[in-house]
Amino acid sequence: MTAWDKSRLPSRHTTMGPERAPHRSYYYAMGLTKEEIEQPLVGVASCWNEAAPCNIALSRQAQAAKVGVKAAGATPREFTTITVTDGIAMGHQSMKSSLASREAIADSIELTMRGHCYDALVGIAGCDKSLPGVMMSMLRLNVPSVFMYGGSIMPGRHHDHDVTVLDVFEAVGQHAAGNMSDEELDELERHACPGAGACGGQFTANTMACVSEMIGLALPFSAGAPAPDVTRDDYAVASGKAVVELIRRNLRPRDIVTLDALHNAAAIVGATGGSTNAALHLPAMAHEAGIRFTLQDVAEIMRKTPHIADLKPGGKYVAADVFRIGGVPVIIKALLDGGYVKGDCLTVTGKTLAENHREVIIPKDQDVVHPTSNPISPIGGVVALHGNLAPEGAIVKIAGMHNLRFEGTALCFDCEEDAFAAVDARAYKAGDVIIVRYEGPKGGPGMREMLSTTSAIYGQGMGDKVALITDGRFSGATRGFCIGHVGPEAAVGGPIALLQNGDRLVIDAEKGTIDMLVPDEEIARRRAAWKPRAHDYNAGALWKYAQLVGPAYLGAVTNPGGAAETHCYADQ
Repeated sequence: MTAWDKSRLPSRHTTMGPERAPHRSYYYAMGLTKEEIEQPLVGVASCWNEAAPCNIALSRQAQAAKVGVKAAGATPREFTTITVTDGIAMGHQSMKSSLASREAIADSIELTMRGHCYDALVGIAGCDKSLPGVMMSMLRLNVPSVFMYGGSIMPGRHHDHDVTVLDVFEAVGQHAAGNMSDEELDELERHACPGAGACGGQFTANTMACVSEMIGLALPFSAGAPAPDVTRDDYAVASGKAVVELIRRNLRPRDIVTLDALHNAAAIVGATGGSTNAALHLPAMAHEAGIRFTLQDVAEIMRKTPHIADLKPGGKYVAADVFRIGGVPVIIKALLDGGYVKGDCLTVTGKTLAENHREVIIPKDQDVVHPTSNPISPIGGVVALHGNLAPEGAIVKIAGMHNLRFEGTALCFDCEEDAFAAVDARAYKAGDVIIVRYEGPKGGPGMREMLSTTSAIYGQGMGDKVALITDGRFSGATRGFCIGHVGPEAAVGGPIALLQNGDRLVIDAEKGTIDMLVPDEEIARRRAAWKPRAHDYNAGALWKYAQLVGPAYLGAVTNPGGAAETHCYADQ
């Protein structure tokens, strides 16, 4: 390889000139040669840990990425960051740490990259908040970067049927209702998750994996293979090589993640019936790049995009089935052919989205991904709602739903535990709209997901008989009439804080409305009497998160973002 000119690369501050002799001595201590020190330094960040199956294959893939970086003539420097895994945090106080972990992941990668003056980044992530957290750090730093998903889990088998962890969550409700024995529940939990990888349905991890390819930060086809598949290592090597080429071209994440690319990302969420959490993560990613892209923007695009991928939880298939028919590029190709995404956006290959997918063929003998001319639904699987209950908006996943209107009576709870206890005791009835409030970004703090509660409702056979509304979030695995991200949240005096038991509510996902049928003068009287509600997180990371976090419709972010920058790390 020819010698590198590092005069414009961040690593010149730690590796070049006689005054950096002490700095170089540390690199010699780690076994690097003079030539390796003089090459670009590439951070290889993974979220490897033993917290959950979505993370345990990431170290292997990081080693492969390092091989690619070396082969292309740069020097890899591996480091890891945290993950909070929703499946284990779900249904108790630990879930308050989940969304906050997204910011901690982005912050820790930023601090490591800044602190050591690395020139580029390969980021490997496998869980719901780690995927957006890593991509946010790339946009924040704006050094040449390639993202890679760690891969989904294979489906489990139970009674000759494919199952996912969602089946286990819903089995808890069946067990509570007396419809499943202890032995049957034990058998299901032992077989639902057969090995490494993220939850297999179109939940948040696989939704954001699709986004990574569509938005252009990941190599085509890299998101598809399940975590145990050895071809993932080949894509990791290719990602390592690709990031070095990006250094040569000086092609950076903000050159790739434009407003058009964000439009494309929202479209693939709608087309796949993806997680409502994308309406948090896409605005947060845009924010890091200095682009305003709100929940309403995301939802409007998702609604206009036909639902074409028949994926769980609303459909039949899992991520491994998408891989079997050709991977995420098949979905992208269908949207390109239908004119629903913009093909001239740049990607980490140095080519446009359309160029990357010109030769992709959509298999005919499958029903996992439909053509846009014959969609599952003419509108996307996720839509936004507005009304006097949610002036800043709310969001609902409609993939797999048949009735898009619900009118019922409010049954209010001021935390998830109380709501779950009522559901577990069957202290609710058909026609109720279960309200779970003070669970927003500030009020929780941390904006918890409600999968334990919604799954228990489905397990009790009540999934189509009640609705649930929260200023918190829902898991990507949630299904049914479940409305999340209601803003303003209760903690800041939003209308959801003013609801009382017995109030009538109307939700119309077709019209995009959510309203409480309470006279304006009564709402004003309640608002005058409302007082803020304290929480118990008055020190530590969650206290700090609650002080900094912004509203859900802007991504629940904790820093001013790219628009406020007076300098960019990549240009230091």
